[in-house]
Amino acid sequence: MSSRSDESSTPYQLDRLREVPAFHRDARRDGRLSEGQLVYYGPQPSYYGIGEVKRINGSDVAVDFRGTGLFNVHEEIIEQRYLIGIPPEKMAEL
Repeated sequence: MSSRSDESSTPYQLDRLREVPAFHRDARRDGRLSEGQLVYYGPQPSYYGIGEVKRINGSDVAVDFRGTGLFNVHEEIIEQRYLIGIPPEKMAEL
């Protein structure tokens, strides 16, 4: 069972990231991610947290989340349409 204390376990203020559904135009751009880029799971940022793109294989992307979200996921393979890149200027707010 999740509690409020779980939400504060991440070093990031994930509530500052907007939710972006998988079929939103910002999530449907092919080839927009690159290795080393910081991303988050668009539909619900707090679930996985913020991660670094490790490998890209077609539409599948391996992301190292380092346990920064509520699910405590360290590495996951997710379709690119679910991931949103984080601009460097936005990182200062998180």
